[in-house]
Amino acid sequence: MNARQNPHRPIQALSDQLISQIAAGEVVDRPAAVVKELLENALDAGATQITVRIEQGGIKRIAITDNGRGIAPEQLPLALARHATSKIASLSDLENVGTLGFRGEALASIASVAQLTLTSRTADAAHAWEITGDHTSQPTPSSGAPGTTVDVRDLYFNTPARRKFLKSEQTEFGHCAEVVRRIALSRPDVAFSLSHNGKTVEHWQASPTDKRSSHILGSEFANARLALDEAAGPLHLHGHIGLPTASRTRADSQYFYVNGRFVRDKLLTHAVRAAYQDVLHGDRYPSYVLALDLDPALVDVNVHPSKIEVRFRDSRAVHQFVFHAVSRVLAQTSATAHGTAPAPLPPNPGALPWMREQKQASFGAQFTAAPGVAQTLADYGALFTGTASATPEAYQPASMPLVQAGTTSPSPAEEFPLGFALAQLHGIYIIAQNTKGLVLVDMHAAHERILYEQLKNALDEGAMQVQPLLIPVTFHADPVEVGTTEENQAALQSLGFDISALSPTTLAVRAIPVLLKNADAQTLARDVLRDVREFGGSRVLVERRNELLGTLACHTAVRANRSLTVPEMNALLRQMEATERADQCNHGRPTWVQLALSDLDRLFLRGQ
Repeated sequence: MNARQNPHRPIQALSDQLISQIAAGEVVDRPAAVVKELLENALDAGATQITVRIEQGGIKRIAITDNGRGIAPEQLPLALARHATSKIASLSDLENVGTLGFRGEALASIASVAQLTLTSRTADAAHAWEITGDHTSQPTPSSGAPGTTVDVRDLYFNTPARRKFLKSEQTEFGHCAEVVRRIALSRPDVAFSLSHNGKTVEHWQASPTDKRSSHILGSEFANARLALDEAAGPLHLHGHIGLPTASRTRADSQYFYVNGRFVRDKLLTHAVRAAYQDVLHGDRYPSYVLALDLDPALVDVNVHPSKIEVRFRDSRAVHQFVFHAVSRVLAQTSATAHGTAPAPLPPNPGALPWMREQKQASFGAQFTAAPGVAQTLADYGALFTGTASATPEAYQPASMPLVQAGTTSPSPAEEFPLGFALAQLHGIYIIAQNTKGLVLVDMHAAHERILYEQLKNALDEGAMQVQPLLIPVTFHADPVEVGTTEENQAALQSLGFDISALSPTTLAVRAIPVLLKNADAQTLARDVLRDVREFGGSRVLVERRNELLGTLACHTAVRANRSLTVPEMNALLRQMEATERADQCNHGRPTWVQLALSDLDRLFLRGQ
């Protein structure tokens, strides 16, 4: 009965038991919350080995044993008392808290809704001590190794209404297992063992961070991830982020830690998501395991009872740091990640006389037996200029260079990680050879990424070059398109388009961006007007820029079934090596794959 139903009930102090049960409603909402609190206490105690035993999804029993420092017998009753802790003693400690648990109410809250037994032994004690119930009980001698065991049985035995809100045994165990995984990811230096109903489910030995994340997130993440380690002032971000090819349909492989504490923070999630926007579109979610370390005084971890949310003193600085750190790693290609890519190229590779002269001089004499290679390098850039002087017949597979043993100078194949083109397959794929083996390139996806990055850089630098059309392209337009054109001239001009109305039903395209000069002007104009109309001119340039530029790049990229010469294919490979994020198209799909010689040998059973 509430106060409205009984307005004459006097104000009275709540009992300690009821206070603890109310606190338990915030801290212990399900068995997984018990696992979290007890694991954090074990880690704060310096444990290097932790065993988690769960029965019936944690409802019947949760027992966690660690080899930490232990608790002296005279302090065991205090450990079960509300708001009693060894981790903070003043407001200054609270503002600089570096431990995972610090509220001093977890054990008391758990003991108020379950049968709790606490057994502990310090390193210098002759035996362990045990306390059962709440803080009013007295410790008794017991047996056990140095460390602590917290045994929680019959969760919510005295609050049956709470048990009705729990899910099935497997569901509750799944939540418990997820908590163990989260904490195990944050502490790869600690060994964890997890069992359910007497059967071992997981066991992780202490190991390096990359191995622990591989064990927990699986081979798909392990085979498609990038290492990240960046620092700026008091901020240090480290861990692994998954390539777009390791994305998932749910955000269930995203682990972010702040000073070792797993958090679900909207600011951090948005920063990472924004960094992926160029390589991951649609409803896919990236995978990552990231840890942000900073001065505890710069972050407030005491804003939520379960400590899963945090508040930063300078949230904008943290957001920008995380965004740029993840963006820089994603911008690396497989070539640039190993430091082997050439310097970035301007948009028109054909305007590079040094490529024709210097590369021919460097490599022509060394590979005199491969006349096609020097010519390929000389004709680098033919994809856009159309000035290649060689014919496809001059580039047969037999003319490709062979890496000679004992060579001290870098060969072209070593300097150019994607190697050199051999042929085109079904008008879709480029087949190339590098020092590792065979490279397959999706030419449309690769060219689309190149154009997209060039458009983005040109727009960012305010240097979008315009190609005036000798004869304006006119087309019939509806009143909405004409109105959109007249109302958004500034946005259209910023994008490199000169579109104007000739009549209430006719539009004329007089100029388009130079980078899109080979595209159909009418189709480009309609697409630009559609996005500007849908999102507004200013939003297109700021918020929706990437989607718009992706659409424009797709229109101009080389299409399937277009026959490319070998110089054109090599030009595309060189541009891929010099372009950020060239390993994925704008939608996160891979633009190329590597087949190592060992993979090919395995296919043909060589050496078996």
